[in-house]
Amino acid sequence: MGEMTLRDIADTLKHIDFVMLHTHTEGGRIAARPMSNNRDVEYDGDSWFFVDAESRTFADVTEDPNVTLSAQGAKGLLGKPPLFVSIEGQAEVIRERSVLESHWTDDLKRWWPQGPESPQLAMLKVHALRIHYWAGEDQGDVSI
Repeated sequence: MGEMTLRDIADTLKHIDFVMLHTHTEGGRIAARPMSNNRDVEYDGDSWFFVDAESRTFADVTEDPNVTLSAQGAKGLLGKPPLFVSIEGQAEVIRERSVLESHWTDDLKRWWPQGPESPQLAMLKVHALRIHYWAGEDQGDVSI
């Protein structure tokens, strides 16, 4: 397969709607939950996720911004194993209305009926620090 680039990772993540976000909780435990990227992947090393400001996820990253994202691609070609990606990063909480509006999709009204105006709406911007992938027998780190 050869060495993957940041662009390769971005193209892959556009086709994987949900990733697992791993955070540190009270007492040093690790929690994980599925998060949708809403196919909003321009990938320059950052991932964007909407979150409710009253959620455990929000509390976790406010207390400790060190997170990991994990993703699995679809089955590989000719029966090969799928692609796995692990992204280690720092989460930044974004509450700026213009940023929320720029990433908003109407599918999100299910959780925030008032749209980007929802008072508890926030975003997590995860800045990648390290990306590692496994693609069949190939694996490697991606430069950020």
